[in-house]
Formats: sequence, structure tokens, C-alpha cells
Amino acid sequence: MPTIPYWHLWTDANGTSHFAECALEEFDFKGIGGADPQWNKKIAEDGSGLVFTVQPVGWVGEWHENPAPQWIVPVSGRWWVEAMDGTRREFGPGEVHFGEDQNCKEWNGRQGHRSGTIGDTPCVLMCVRLSSRPIRKPGHFK
Repeated sequence: MPTIPYWHLWTDANGTSHFAECALEEFDFKGIGGADPQWNKKIAEDGSGLVFTVQPVGWVGEWHENPAPQWIVPVSGRWWVEAMDGTRREFGPGEVHFGEDQNCKEWNGRQGHRSGTIGDTPCVLMCVRLSSRPIRKPGHFK
């Protein structure tokens, strides 16, 4: 089971700020949106929320849709995403992607997108899920 280290800046009862070295733990191993299983750690459960995923080396998520409109940022490792039209993009640490392919219509065995890891290290993704509905217009966030 993976862990993701992070630094937590927090305030004690006296009002003094401190840093603590912490780690995200207790991931669930399951598929999202019909994709192959990956390690998932939900941070919030209220519709909007933050989910960290760890995709194992060689992981491929066959055709599936994003579970909700979401910002996706690789923290480490690399991954690829292929759209139904055959366009494929690769993303590495810090490259921002917005996944909003909900309610696709099946076409030639394709629905949504495919994705997978690149290279010999797992891909750690930070996904910020929105509770909003898909807009169906590219670039609507300005």
C-alpha cells in the first residue's frame, strides 16, 4: 500500500504555528469509473473533494469516463490520456489537466477516455473533484 509524504503547517492551542512531517496512508485499491483498480485516498466526501491516486507501473485504465468534473495534476511519475477521437496527451509532474468527459456516447467500443502510466515508476495524481455538472464547452474556466 502506498504512502504519500507531506508537510502539515498547523496551529497549536497557544496560537503558534508548527510544521509536522506526515503521510497520507490507508488507500483503497479499486477502479474508478470502470477503469482498472488503482490506489485511491479520498480526503473529502461532500460531492466536491480531493482524491489522491497511485497508478501502479504498467497500469492501463481501459475506456471509462471521469467520475466527476475534476482537475488532475501529476505529483510524480508520468501518465497518458487518450480521447475517443484518438488524440493522446502525456502529462508529467505539475502539468494540469481538466477531466470533464461525463455522459459520452459509446462509439466503436470507445466511451470517455483511456489512460495509463508511463515508465518504470508509479504515477501519483492529485484529483480535485467538483460537484458541478459538465459544461460541454472547452476552456470555460478563464
